[in-house]
Amino acid sequence: MARSKFVFGLGLAVATMALSASPLWAQSLPGEGKTVKMGQPTWDTEWFQAQIYKKAMEALGYTVEGPTALDNPPFYQAVAQGDMDFWASGWFPLHNTYLEDIKGKASSVGFVAKGGALQGYLIDKKTAEEHNIRLIDDFKKPEVAKLFDSNGDGKADLVACPPGWGCELTITHQMEAYGLGESVNAIQAAYSVSMADAISRYEQGQPIFFYTWTPNWTVGMLKPDEDVVWLEVSQPSLPEEQKDMEAHTAIPGVKGCASDPCQMGWPANDIQVVANQQFLDENPAAKKLFEVMSIPLEDIFAQNAQMYEGADKPADLERQADEWIKANEQAFDGWIEAAKQAAN
Repeated sequence: MARSKFVFGLGLAVATMALSASPLWAQSLPGEGKTVKMGQPTWDTEWFQAQIYKKAMEALGYTVEGPTALDNPPFYQAVAQGDMDFWASGWFPLHNTYLEDIKGKASSVGFVAKGGALQGYLIDKKTAEEHNIRLIDDFKKPEVAKLFDSNGDGKADLVACPPGWGCELTITHQMEAYGLGESVNAIQAAYSVSMADAISRYEQGQPIFFYTWTPNWTVGMLKPDEDVVWLEVSQPSLPEEQKDMEAHTAIPGVKGCASDPCQMGWPANDIQVVANQQFLDENPAAKKLFEVMSIPLEDIFAQNAQMYEGADKPADLERQADEWIKANEQAFDGWIEAAKQAAN
């Protein structure tokens, strides 16, 4: 009987030791048992980054709902209310007013891409050189506007931003500030469709005029200084809430611009995660992840080009994200380890 008690006790001790040393116990993750609600913008050039951030959160053990596509106003309202936990698509200073309105309820954290997100207006290089067009102000001239008029109304057709993106507000302001209301028609239809039409016209040798941002597939298809050039402004003019950024709209080293620095009229933007403040406070691992993660602009350009060529389905985006993570495994694993340490 004594021997049976000894064997039983020994077996219990061994089982206890095995349980305490088991991989499941050792691999407990900070996000286990937690569900995260993630957003992404309606413009698809940010969806690749969203997939990578989603997979990083899943690597920390979180269950991720989404990402759900939203325009800027509904996302910022949702993240303030806690109906969304985060997205990786805050553009600053472009989104400053959205964040200011929900101060204390949500905040920006980390940098998906720092200072590399450019915005501005471009035209095809051939027309720019033939007619000496360098400034957006040149479109006040009827003879210049007529060159870019595709429907015969006498106005230049500008591929602009759809409502809800934020950039449409700046474009509207600048069209008025530069006296272009009577000479430029800002098209606010679906951007990808409008740009596909512009590229088709370019391929037929016709002039094109469009707004874009980087990273974006447009500057992969229409290369600055080869196919298109950036237009400059005579002087910066931004909406009232961005006035303090006017001194930062001269950007050095912009390829495809006639001047250096280039007087683009738009400040370079940082792309950042925006997250609900309570979520950040309660999830130090997620906060640390957002602080240390980043994605090179060149990699986003490359993926955007794949999307334009047709690899734009959800399965394509997931595959592209997996391939990127595998190619950057050391950095990715380092982010996950730093985030796990922050939870301890």
